[in-house]
Amino acid sequence: MRTLHYYDEIGLLSPSRRTDAGHRLYTAGDVVRLQQIKSLQHLGFTLKEVRDCLDRPDFPLGRVIQLHLSQLKERIELQQRLCDLLERVAERLSSGEEVSSGEFVDTVMEVIDMSERLDRYYTPEQLEYLEERRREVGEERIRQVEAEWLELIEQVRAEMEAGTDPSSERVQALARRWMELINEFTGGDPGIERSLRTMYQEETEIHGMDIGSMRELGEYVSRAMAASSEARDEQDRSQ
Repeated sequence: MRTLHYYDEIGLLSPSRRTDAGHRLYTAGDVVRLQQIKSLQHLGFTLKEVRDCLDRPDFPLGRVIQLHLSQLKERIELQQRLCDLLERVAERLSSGEEVSSGEFVDTVMEVIDMSERLDRYYTPEQLEYLEERRREVGEERIRQVEAEWLELIEQVRAEMEAGTDPSSERVQALARRWMELINEFTGGDPGIERSLRTMYQEETEIHGMDIGSMRELGEYVSRAMAASSEARDEQDRSQ
């Protein structure tokens, strides 16, 4: 009853009739509206969104549903990642390998923390697009790219620590491959690339990787790309 009183107070569901003593009387139409309210709440709508949806003919219902659908998919993805994690831990335990409670909790928290980070830096539309890209590319290609990234990072780091000029063809070739892998991840979407860049600018550690050192590598690659662009401009001017 308190819920119905609150709905009445905020103008979400007011009884169509009242007794002489002031008691609320709900009609069949009121019950239908209550069912609609509960259904929308179950989908994740806020009470304000529920009221706007039911009271405004121009309410962008399709747009809101898409946003909530994206959020639901994100939660499903997180649950799937946790299931995969538990399966791997179970396999290690069944093979007799020791897994400390601290290691297990840290791994679970890393999965959850990464999901929360994605929510901070990517819009629901971008996350949905990235999930579509993941399905299109496939798990096998993702594993290949992850291995290639690790190798590429070490190659770029070696050149940077050796003091190789970013304008050298060797470094520029590495820089081009760097950008190709980023484009493969983002699908060439400039908005997603900006979100990715922002995350790497603001975070200090991702998946156990020191982002400070990654930023140095990124700046080195950027200098190589800038040198390549300047060389092309110079060549165009000389023609």
